[in-house]
Amino acid sequence: MARPKRSSQPADPEQDAVTGAVAANLARLRAERGWSLDVLAGRAGVSKAMLHQIESGRSVPTIAVVWRVAQGLNVPFGDLLARPATSSDALLRRSEAKWLTNAEGSFASRALFPFDGPARSAEFYELRLKPGAVEEAAAHAHATIEHLVVSAGTIEVAVGGEVHRVAAGDCLVFAADRPHTYRNSDVRHDAHAFLMMTYALPGQIHA
Repeated sequence: MARPKRSSQPADPEQDAVTGAVAANLARLRAERGWSLDVLAGRAGVSKAMLHQIESGRSVPTIAVVWRVAQGLNVPFGDLLARPATSSDALLRRSEAKWLTNAEGSFASRALFPFDGPARSAEFYELRLKPGAVEEAAAHAHATIEHLVVSAGTIEVAVGGEVHRVAAGDCLVFAADRPHTYRNSDVRHDAHAFLMMTYALPGQIHA
């Protein structure tokens, strides 16, 4: 059998860090539940082959895939990017940021919080949308709320049958347990935003 061709592109330390963190945490979280890859595939809507590639560190997952896996495991998104704690303080240097992108590379997100420590009720992200970018997000866990603050450009957020135009300096707060879409309708300039997601921790959700 012919050997696979090696990429001529140099290794990307940032992507390597993302791949390694997701691989280790996926394996740990799945083992804690005693689930096979088949079970998780059914719960997350991600193929067994893709899960195997991610868990073995041979595939860099997209944002959409990480979201589906997190939902299948019933954990916050950030739990799949977690690394062991090294200090009670955390300086998150921009040069060391771990960016996740969509399949097209038009939408990118980086976490602005340390992944270690006890369960969180909130997470904070920086978002980038290239000109004309559209990112469709599946419904998150019940009672998840998003707080989106646009810092540059305008982002259209479609949720619950409504479209909200969020300009620079505006803040949109909405229930994110429904499918929603982010769109940068400007075909010339990037849009930047900051997003806080708040979750209901176990025991806080009431019917």
